[in-house]
Amino acid sequence: MRIATWAFQGETHSGVVRDDAVHPFADGLTARQVVELGDAASVETLAGVPLAEVRLLAPLQPASLRDFVAFEEHVEGVRRSVDGRGGVPDAWYDAPTFYFTNPHTLLGPDVDIAFPAASVARDFELEVAAIVGPSSRIFGYTIFNDWSARDLQSREMQVNLGPAKGKDFAGSLGPWIVTADELDLYKDADGFLELLCTAEVNGVEVGRDLLSNMGWTFETMLGHAARDSRVVAGDVLGSGTVGNGGCLAELWGRTGRQEPPPLRDGDVVTLTVQGIGHLTNRITSAPPSEPVPPARPPKGRP
Repeated sequence: MRIATWAFQGETHSGVVRDDAVHPFADGLTARQVVELGDAASVETLAGVPLAEVRLLAPLQPASLRDFVAFEEHVEGVRRSVDGRGGVPDAWYDAPTFYFTNPHTLLGPDVDIAFPAASVARDFELEVAAIVGPSSRIFGYTIFNDWSARDLQSREMQVNLGPAKGKDFAGSLGPWIVTADELDLYKDADGFLELLCTAEVNGVEVGRDLLSNMGWTFETMLGHAARDSRVVAGDVLGSGTVGNGGCLAELWGRTGRQEPPPLRDGDVVTLTVQGIGHLTNRITSAPPSEPVPPARPPKGRP
C-alpha cells in the first residue's frame, strides 16, 4: 500500500494511492494518525481524485527524525572531503550512529530547495527512510534527501558537534510511504532490503548502490535508537547516504577535487529507489541572512 499526503483545491489530504488516483482517508485522518494506528488497510477511504491533479507533499510530518550513517563507503569518502581525514573511525563499527535533524523543514516532491545563500558547496544525499509504527515496528519506507551545505558543515563540525546549520535548512521526503509488507519480497536472508538506489543531477546518473550494503538493518537501527531512550510511532529513521556516489562529497573525497561540481541554482536532483519511486527537487538560493556576531570573550579575561 502507498500512503501519500497532497494538496488539492486549497486543502491538504492524506490517503491511499491506487493506480493513478489518490483516495483520502475517511474522517480526515492524517498519514501520521494512520501510522500511529498501525493498520492502514483497516482505514476507510473516500472516492479518488486523479493523481495528476494533486500536488504531492511530504508524506507525513514526523515526530522526530534520526539520520544514521549506515554505509561504510559513504563515511570514508565524506570524512576525507569534509575534514581531510581518511578511513573509517573505529567507533563507527561499534553501533549505528545517528544525529537528530529538523523535522519542521521537510519538503515534498517537485518543490524548490532553498540553500543558504552563503553556501557554495551544495550537495544532495540519497537515503531511504523507515517510518516507525506502533510497538516499535517498521510501518513503511520512503525516500529521503538529506540536503547538505558542505562548506557550512565542514566549518561547524570543527567544534566536534553537529552537523547543524549545514543540514537543517531543508530535507525532502517522498513521494509516498510504501508499507513494509510491500517490500518484504526484497529482503535477503539477513533481513536487508535489496533495493537499487540511484541519483541523477540534470538527468545524468552520478550514483548507484544497493540499500542492502548497509552495515545494519533498519530493525537493528530502531532497536539502537530505542536503547536507553524512547521511540514513538511517527518517528522517522534515515538510512544514511548510500555509497558509490550517493552524494557528491563522497566523490570529492575520493578524487580530491569537486567533480562533479557542487549543485547550482536551477540544477534538478532526482533520487530513485526500487519499489518506492522517484523524488525530484530543484535547487535555488534563500535570501542572504544577517551575519552572526562573534562570541564575546568571557568576563575577566583580556
